[in-house]
This record gives sequence, structure tokens and C-alpha cells, in this order.
Amino acid sequence: MQNKFRKLFIITNIWFSLLSHCFLCSLILGGKKKKVREGLPQPPTITHQSPKDYIIDPRENIIIHCEAKGKPHPSFSWTRNGTHYDIDEDPNVNMRPHSGTLVVDISRERAEHYEGVYQCTARNKHGTAVSNNIVIRQSRSPLWSKERIKPIVVQEGVSLVLPCRPPAGLPPPIIFWMDNYFQKLPQSERVSQSLNGDLYFSNVRREDSRNDYICYARFPHTQTIQQKQPITVKVLNLDAINDTMADFYNDTDLFSEAPVDERRPTFLIPTGSSSSKMVLRGRVLEMECIAEGLPTPYTSWTKVSGDFPARRTSFLHYNKTLHIANVSESDAGEYRCTAKNLLGVVHHTIRVTVKAAPYWITGAPRNLVLAPGENGVLTCRASGTPKPSIGWSMNGIPIENSPKDVSRKVEDDTVIFTDVQIGSSAVYQCNISNDYGYLLSNAFVNVLSEPPRVLTPADKVYQVIKNHRALMDCSSFGSPIPKITWFKDSRSSTLDGDPYILHDNGTLEIDVAQARNSGKYTCVARNILGIYENHVSLEVKEPTRILKQPEYKVVQRGRSVVFECKVKHDTSLIPTMTWLKDDGELPDDERLIVDSDSLTISDVTENDAGVYTCIMNTTLDQDSASAELTVVEATPTPAVVYERPEPPTDLELTDQKKRSVQLTWTPGDEHNSPIQKFLIQYEDLLHHRGHWHNLTEVPGTKTTAHLKLSPYVHYTFKVLALNDVGFSRPSIPSRTYKTDPAAPDESPAGVQGYGTEHNNLVISWKPLSGLQSNGPGLRYKVMWRQQRLGSEWTQVNVANNSKFTVSGTPTFVPYELKVQAINDYGDGPEPAVALGYSGEDFPVTAPENVHAAVVSSTKAEVHWDPVPHHLIRGHLKGYKVYYWREHSLHKHHPDHMGKHILTFSGNHSHGMLPGLHPFSLYSFYVKVFNGKGEGPQSPEQQFKTPEGVPGLPTSLVVTNPNLNSLTLEWSPPREHNGHITGYTLKYHTGNLQTSHPIARSPPHRPTHKAGPASPFANISSSVGEDGAVISWEYWGPEKDVYVEYIVDNSESEEDWKRELVNGSQNVKLKGLKVGLSYRVRVVAKGHHDQPPHRSEELLVTVPAVASRQVDIATQGWFIGLMCAIALLILILLIICFIQRNKGGKYPVKEKEDAHTDPEFQPMKEDDCTFGEYSDNEDHKPLKGSRTPSNGTVKRDDSDDSLVDYGEGGDGQFNEDGSFIGEYSGKSISRDTAEGPENSEAPSPTNAMNSLNSFV
Repeated sequence: MQNKFRKLFIITNIWFSLLSHCFLCSLILGGKKKKVREGLPQPPTITHQSPKDYIIDPRENIIIHCEAKGKPHPSFSWTRNGTHYDIDEDPNVNMRPHSGTLVVDISRERAEHYEGVYQCTARNKHGTAVSNNIVIRQSRSPLWSKERIKPIVVQEGVSLVLPCRPPAGLPPPIIFWMDNYFQKLPQSERVSQSLNGDLYFSNVRREDSRNDYICYARFPHTQTIQQKQPITVKVLNLDAINDTMADFYNDTDLFSEAPVDERRPTFLIPTGSSSSKMVLRGRVLEMECIAEGLPTPYTSWTKVSGDFPARRTSFLHYNKTLHIANVSESDAGEYRCTAKNLLGVVHHTIRVTVKAAPYWITGAPRNLVLAPGENGVLTCRASGTPKPSIGWSMNGIPIENSPKDVSRKVEDDTVIFTDVQIGSSAVYQCNISNDYGYLLSNAFVNVLSEPPRVLTPADKVYQVIKNHRALMDCSSFGSPIPKITWFKDSRSSTLDGDPYILHDNGTLEIDVAQARNSGKYTCVARNILGIYENHVSLEVKEPTRILKQPEYKVVQRGRSVVFECKVKHDTSLIPTMTWLKDDGELPDDERLIVDSDSLTISDVTENDAGVYTCIMNTTLDQDSASAELTVVEATPTPAVVYERPEPPTDLELTDQKKRSVQLTWTPGDEHNSPIQKFLIQYEDLLHHRGHWHNLTEVPGTKTTAHLKLSPYVHYTFKVLALNDVGFSRPSIPSRTYKTDPAAPDESPAGVQGYGTEHNNLVISWKPLSGLQSNGPGLRYKVMWRQQRLGSEWTQVNVANNSKFTVSGTPTFVPYELKVQAINDYGDGPEPAVALGYSGEDFPVTAPENVHAAVVSSTKAEVHWDPVPHHLIRGHLKGYKVYYWREHSLHKHHPDHMGKHILTFSGNHSHGMLPGLHPFSLYSFYVKVFNGKGEGPQSPEQQFKTPEGVPGLPTSLVVTNPNLNSLTLEWSPPREHNGHITGYTLKYHTGNLQTSHPIARSPPHRPTHKAGPASPFANISSSVGEDGAVISWEYWGPEKDVYVEYIVDNSESEEDWKRELVNGSQNVKLKGLKVGLSYRVRVVAKGHHDQPPHRSEELLVTVPAVASRQVDIATQGWFIGLMCAIALLILILLIICFIQRNKGGKYPVKEKEDAHTDPEFQPMKEDDCTFGEYSDNEDHKPLKGSRTPSNGTVKRDDSDDSLVDYGEGGDGQFNEDGSFIGEYSGKSISRDTAEGPENSEAPSPTNAMNSLNSFV
């Protein structure tokens, strides 16, 4: 506690001193540099400008930014569409003072009147800088075209496309599909939205029938949402279509009349077998393939000419969209999308070409500050596809039309300046362009002739604590750049060697300041125009140290106690003593008296017990020490006071040898508690100055110790005594004893060899410490050779590192390794040989002869031929069986199931697949994997599981009960697991039970295999998201079988956890922690006098996977909460309706300020009423935001918007269409009845309920 607190205060004080020093320096130097630069001429520099493509909000004033700096301050002018723009002639346009920024007031003029291309020019007498071409365009959110959409009737199983076709806006709108209740329409592998907003069905089902397929378009700049008229879709089978043809014949589109069978996939988009796409470098590449077919096709992607960029590639919309971010030239090539179902496969190839607008290779050209006669270069190096052209201008005028300058030479992307002169200052523009964009950069050439000046204050005094680092500044300015030299006192020679370090910015550093470094220093800055000197002083101060620390005290209640704290410090520094209690301030109590070197507590109470710390602070450093006070009850007789012993004294070193020394000392006062032992510590002044380490302990009866030492160490010893109370204070350190250097005594431990790539070998080891080095110049001799006859050792010396990489090695080859420590005094002992392997690579072949043998309706055994060792190319980790249920053999369960992975660690040739679904078709393949990863997959194989026991009937209902009869009705089971041939009905009256088979299948007799001698076999594991499935085969007679598991590398073997299996041969272990490995075994327990049978242990690793996000909208508690809120709103509506019928008046909320976003208020507080709405037309604009002045969103027209249905702030949607805010709008009285077409739009009540659910 004492040492920790002391270190904390020392570090805090040092940092405070350094930060104060740096802060003052930055204030002084920063202020001087600013003053110096303000007095220097400088051409203009554009510091801020609006983006090249500037889309404005038509409801807000237009602000076109243009800021620049220079000396003198530049003046500004503008061009519009290539001609001079006279701002004074337009009363709606103002330029901000001391700036080029334009502010356009659109209250008297439409915003579209100011669309165009603007460019800003900033000029002073030293040059002219120009901005980019700023294209001003007004955002637009046009209305949806008015149309009447007929209901759509389709046959079950056919494909369907619901078009959205939103109005074109600027920027383009965000599209999403929702229903009447503003809930997202569910999407899946079968139903998904395309990039253009259309909704695609690979095949339709009866549950797709609904009358509220609504497409929404959100325009982000105006926060306006447009709604398409709802689309009605009715899905019928062929018989239902024939029965209802008469009802739908006049106003219905019938898409299919023939019965729909299962069919192979075909692409809805794109069409044909191939297509092409162009994308710009740095943009996002999105390609989509949407296929139709029955069963639903599965879509996958491959790159024909290479691999996907791993970190930039994602697959969206259920693998139908390939998304590659930040496209580069390497992403060009052919991409293939594949759609597959049980009946076939279809491919489409997309050829991607990558173009590039110009981009910098080495960065934009940098400003040049040159002195007369100096040379310089402006480089404007960029690339693009196609190759861009480069144009240079000077002060905004093409360089070929600018005045000739003999010191200037233009060579393509470079301007070379030679022997520049005063008057050559100018701003140069580099314009790089191709068909896809341009880059415009300004860089000035400023020719200055300035003698050197030192910005550091003169006669500055630097103070530093002894043995700490000293920094003395010499910040300068001049043109040409001055050269800095330092001198001390007599200026006999420059300071450029040990212990001085001269930094590039002119700062002089002394790493370990000593008293002899104090004195006067001179900083000299010189260039061809002159010399400037500055003088500073350095004062090295003695550190602050506590000589007598406060001691541990045991005091009776009511007595007084004194803690002493005597300190030594530099006499020129002003000390400040602070006392703390338990790391906090002292209590405000007159019983506590603080003197200059002590703390006195009178009339001690139990509350005074604790740890007291004295802290001595100076302006440069501090020291602290702590002691504990224990308060005991007063006793009639004087109690024996037990205290810590006094520190030992008179330390003496005798019998000095190269590797040992004898230390003797005199014990201090025991304070009524015998000394139990002495602790000897040492400090290594050569390698770890200031750090004390425990060396050895000796019994309390001895006063001498024979110490074994290491070479090349500067030892200082001290001794501490220990009794029942605690350790004494350390003794005064002994004199320094230096041991001679020698060769290392040991070799590095932990030598390993492994590969990080398939063609390298990384040799690593644990480096020796400074104490183990035994001498200066520690380095390592690293040796390696292949483990085969005739191979020779290769060696290399490595210093200041603990690993070495050998490149160009063959893949996964054993190597013999040795690492030997050496220093300037010789080589260490011959090291032992370690074995390592070069880098692994992925296996090159898949297991062969892969086939499956069906064991039962829920088990199958997969067999394969092991992969030869030389083709594994790494440490064999095992085999993985990927298997999935294609579909049930029963027609009611056609859906594809997800893949499962079963891992068989080690060298196996077969494995059991447990937990299969009866009466199903399964596909599978096998991969071998090593430490690098998985190899290629074997060809896919399939097997069918036989019929199994069906599930329970889903319902049983008693109907028509009579005195002597009743009727039973039931539903088929969810899992048929085969062809159901009948049902068995059981019933009983009283204690009698009767069983009547209605129809019974012939009994299935499982086959039995003769087990091996061991009762367990084929133990395997399969790790899923909800646990690990352990499977095995068991033929023993014992019935008490259970699974035991424990965390791998567990410290205790008693931590095994047990899971009973209830007679089955597989069990799921839940609650396993991700990222950990577990040892698992199966145990069969017989009679108490027989030992249990245990299987071989299996290592199961639970991978660390990202937690699955839970959709809150599907949670029961959330649905219940929303229903409760909806009920409360309904009750309030009824109450308000009753009050209105009684004559209550409804105030109309005034229009909110156009530039603010009002908060959503679903209910008025004054009369408990809701804002009224009106939807008597087909189109309504969204409210809560101002309408563009060009009329694209009209205030009085309608467009079927959402905002009219509630009051409140600006409504927003997420990218996926969910609400992220509330909408507001001016309430309009409803005086007319709703028209007949209002049933197609969402009701206001639904809108209000939905909005409240998102708040």
C-alpha cells in the first residue's frame, strides 16, 4: 500500500511538471511563431470550400463556402457558369465579411434560380488561388404518378414480381416495402427486394395473399416519404382459380392457368447467360441475381478470375446481392452467380470493369518556401483509368499563357524551379482530369529572404531533478532554414556527443542530468543572411527524499500519538508538506496538529485508526511515505507495546569473489517481538537502477549471509528484519560491489519453430534478462537445418530480438533448431536441439471413396479413405463432415435445412451422424483439415433415411358426446417421418383400459451389430449455436451411463461435470462457454464393486461466435406491451370522442416554424384531444418539413403521405424502412366523408398506433 501510493504521487507530480513545462513552452513559442508569421508575406491558400457536388435543401438559405488565408488578407470574387458573377447586382446574395462565403436568401426567389457551376477566386499581391467547380443542384422529391392498380391473382408456385417504379428524385430515394400497419414485409430466400426496389417472389404460396403490399420512397434531403397505392395479391390453387374466375374476370390480371409443378431455376434478373457492369474505383460494387424456381433456389457467388477480397466483401439479401466496398482495380474480372435447387442449376456471368477518377499517388503538391537562389520542385502525381491529363495554371491562368519565368520549367506532372528570385512568388494550380472526374490543387511558391530568429525566450531558466531528463528548446525561423548549434559556458566545442542529443527541431536533450550539467548554454541559429544567438540556463536540483519515515503505531484509546516525517530536499526549492488519511484528506479536527515534520493526534479514538501518509512536494518532484495506526482499548495495567523492528545497521561486504560475496550486518531493536528472519534485497545500478529485488532470506538468528552473484552486475544490498508486527524499514544501502563480465551461463529457453506462411519458418525463444546476459553485447546465434541425413546447419546472429524468420522454406518440413546466447566475452553453453516445422498450407486433396451406410432412421455412418500424410501439408487435426437435410421424402415438408458440421478429431476413416430426421434425403461431403485450415471438399453424396416413428397427433378433440357414444377428431402429427398407415386409439373407463388399433404399421425391428471388446466406439462431437452434441456407440450391459466433461487445462481433476443420458446414445451439452475447449468422456457404471467403464477422452472446442441479434418485434413481452399501449390509446380516443359530442372545441395547432423540428406530441395536453387529419385525396405530402419552392412537393396538393396521420417532429426511416423518428404536420379539419378509394390507404388509427409503437 505504502509503495503503491508513493509511486502514484511521484508519477503524478512528474507528469504535472512535464505538462506544465510543455504548456508554457507552447504558449510562448506558439505566440511568437504566430507573430513572426503574421509579419511575413504569404500567397493565398484556400482553407475551406463547399463540396464539388452540392445538393441544397430548397427550404433553407443557400450557403456556398469559400475561406482563404494569406498576407495580406485575400480578396474574393466568383464566377457562375464560367462567367463573372456580380454579387452586388443580386439583392438576394451577400458575401460574409472577411470571407468569400456566399449566403443566398431564397425567401424572395426560388432556389432553382441559383442552380449552376460556381468557382471562388482568392487573390492578393502575391498570387491567386481558386476553388473547385462547385455544382449547385436543388434536391427534388417529385410526386408518385397517379395510377389505379388492379388486384393480382396468381396460381400457387409461380414466380411473381411486384413493381415499385418510384419517381426519380435528387438524390435518388430509398425504397422499402411495408403493410397497412407500417410493419416491414418479411423477406427470405424466396421473397426479396431488388436493388431497383421491385419485390420478387421466386415462387408464391397461399400465405402471400394480402391486400396491402405498399412501396414507400423516402427522399433524404427533404425528409419526405411518398407512398405507392397498395397492391392486392391473391394466391390460389388451380381449383380455386377456376371457381373464382367469374368474380375476377373483368378487373383482374390472371398470371397462370396451368398447374404448377416443381421446376429448375431460371434467373428473373439479370437476363441471359452473361452481362457486364462498370464501377468506379473507391465506390461500392453491387451485383444481384434473383432466380425463380420450385423448390426455392439457393444462390451462391464465385469469382472466376480470382478470390473475393475478404474484408471488403459481403453477401446481402439472402446471398442474392454481392456487395464489394471500396472497389480497387484488382476487383475487375468475371463473377458468376449460381442458382440451384433439386431439379437443376443455372449460371450467369457478370464481367466487371473498373474505371477510376483521378486520385493522388503521392499526395497533393505541397507549398514551397524558398530563399533567393534556392531550388525547388512542385510534384502533382496522380493516376486514373483512363489515364488522366495534367494541366498547370499560375494564379488561375493556364501556365502557357502566363508570363515567362526562366527559373521555371514544366515537365509533365512536375514544375522545377531553379535559382528563384524575389518576385517569383505565385500560386500554382494542378488540374488532373479524365472522363470520370478531376482533381484541382493549389500550391504556392513563396520566395522569402529572412535572417534567422530564435523564438525561444532569452535567458530562460530550465530546472530539472538529478538523474532525470533535461530538454532545452531552440525554436527558430529563417529563410533559408537556419542551422542550430549548441555551446556550453566557454564555447570551446559544439555539444553533439554523449551525453547530449540534438533533435531536428533544435532541442538539446540530456538523458540523465547530473550536477555537472548545470550552467549556461548558448543556442546559435545561422543561415547565409546572418547569425542569431540565444542564452538559456540549466539548473540540476537534488531530489526530494524522506529520511525518517512515519512508523507503525499501536496506541490505546485516549492517548496521543506522533508520526514523524523528516525530509531532505534541494534548498533552492520550496517544499510543501501534505498529510493524508486512508488516501483522503485529514479530518477537520483540532485534535490533529500538523507541524513542518510531524503529525500529532491527541485523545485518540477508534475513528483515528487507519493509514497516514506524508507527502513532500516541490515544484519539480515529490516523495511520500505511509504508516498505519492501530487503536486498542485502554487497560488498567500498561500493555506491552509491540512494534516493528528497527532496521539493521553496519552492512559490510567481505570474502569478495567473482561470483559471490559475504554480507554481514548488525540487527536493530526487536521492540518486544523476536526477529523471525532477515530479507536481503539488491539493486542493479547497471541494468535496473531504482528497482530493488529480493535476493534471499536467512533465519532471524543469523547476521551473515553468503550471496551467490551474477557476472556484469553492479550490486547494492540492503537488509530488512521481520517480526510478528511486520517488516522493518530497509537498512541504509551497502557500498556498491561490481562483478566482472563473463560469457553467458545459459541458453535461451522456449525455443520453438513454426510457420506463419506456407514458405517460412519462424524461430522464437525467450530472451535472456539483463542479469542473465553476464556481459555487454548480448546477441543470439540462431541455427537451423532440415531433419534429414546430410543437411547442414545454417546460422545467423540476431540482436535485440526474440525471433527470426527463415523465408523460402518448403511447406511443412521438420527442422532441427538451436539458439545459443553469446556476448562480447564469449559464447554460452551448447544449446539443446529443438524440433520445429515450417509453415503449413491447406490440404490439396479431398478424402476419397466417400459413402454412407444408413444405420437407423436417425443415424448414418459415413466412411472415407484417409488422406495421405504428404497431401495434408500440415498437422492433421481431423475430418469434418458437412451434412444437411435436402428435404423430407414426404410431400408436406419440401424445405431445405441448414448445414451441420460434425468434427472427428484425429485420424479417422468413418464417423456416425446422429440426430437425423427419419424419411428424409440428406446430402453430405467430407473435408480434411490441418492447422492452416480445411482442404477441398469431397464430391457431394446423398443418402435416404428410412421411415421412423411418427410424432404425436397435433390435436385431439371430443365432439358430439352422447349417453352411449362420442366422436373423436384429431389432426395429423407435424412430423410424419414416413407414410402414416393408421392410428392406435386407447381409452379406459374406471380402472380398465382398452387399446383399439385403427390401423397399424408392421413393426420395425432394428438391426443389432456385434460390438467390439471395448463397450464404447465412434465417439464424436458436433458443435452448434445452442450447445455441443456428443454421440457414441455402446454395447455394454450397464444401464447407468452418463457423460462427464471438464474445461481443458483445468487445475483440478475434481471439477468434472456430469450429464445423464437416459438410455440414449447422444446427448446435448448446453451452457458451454464460447472460446474454451472441453475434455469429454462417456462413463458406464456397473455394480459398486466393479470399476466404471470410461471411453477415450474427446476434445471439444466451442468457437467464439458473434451473438445472434434478437428481433425485438418477435418477442412476446414486446408484442404484449404494444397491445397494452394500443388499448390505452383506444380508450383515450373514446373518451375524447364523448367529450367532443358534449360540445368540446378542438383548437387547430398553428404551423410550426419552418426551420425547426417540432417534437412528436400524440395528445394535446389542454383538452386531451388528438390532432385531426384529412386524407380525402389520393396524394398527400409529408409534413413536418418545408416544401421545396419549385413545387415538386406542394403544400396544398396531396400524395398519400404518412405525416398527415399524426402530429410531431420530422419523420425519418432507417435504410430498411423502419421508423427512426416521428412525423408532424398541420392538422386540417375533416368536414367531408371519406371517398370510396380510402380503403386502399392506411387508416389514420393504424398510423397513430404504429407511430406510438416506435416512440
